[in-house]
Amino acid sequence: MGLRDIAREFDSRLDDWAEYYLGNGPSLVVFLALNASAFLVGVSFYVHSDPSLADVPTFLYPLFGDSPTALALMTLSAATLLPNLGKRVADAPVNRPLAYLHTLAFVWLVKYGIWTAVALNLRPDLYFGFSGALLWDYWGIMLTHIGFLGLALLIPKYGATTRGALGFALALALVNDVYDYGFGFYPPLKYDAGLLLAGITVGLSFLSVYLASQAFSSLTERSRS
Repeated sequence: MGLRDIAREFDSRLDDWAEYYLGNGPSLVVFLALNASAFLVGVSFYVHSDPSLADVPTFLYPLFGDSPTALALMTLSAATLLPNLGKRVADAPVNRPLAYLHTLAFVWLVKYGIWTAVALNLRPDLYFGFSGALLWDYWGIMLTHIGFLGLALLIPKYGATTRGALGFALALALVNDVYDYGFGFYPPLKYDAGLLLAGITVGLSFLSVYLASQAFSSLTERSRS
């Protein structure tokens, strides 16, 4: 079996998973509850971090709490499927506001899922290990954030995008980068981020938007189908 065959098989299984877990009332509610719970865990982290949410104006919380923001967007994105219960997930309604929401959720999940793995492994001497708090500080945080990529893969199964949504997501991601590294409010780490991580983060902004452009159908195509 070649790589293309493997990719097709994986995509087919992903279709089945999306239809089962997001198309049934009980499983969708559980999915939303788990995402909402993960969001609260993320908020708790930023409440007790240094700097913390107490150091940030309320309207800037979404820019500071990058991972909770990604989970909040995913929860809202999946919640739009509630009125579609009883129908195929692939046939969920699409419109321009939803295209913006689904695109933002995808971009934030991909960007900060990858970012976390990169950030922890830039200084493995501070994170890597198998004892005590390191089990969570490295393995727990990295593996849960890599799970963001799995969540992101589900969104194109029911969502669509537009050029405007992609451009807006890129602009907002870059604003987030300026806020994080220009003002020192990047996610709390055990080391100073420096220019290397800042540059990688900007690169991830462009990469995540590019991946969104490839993963999603356009709103026009979905509306015609």
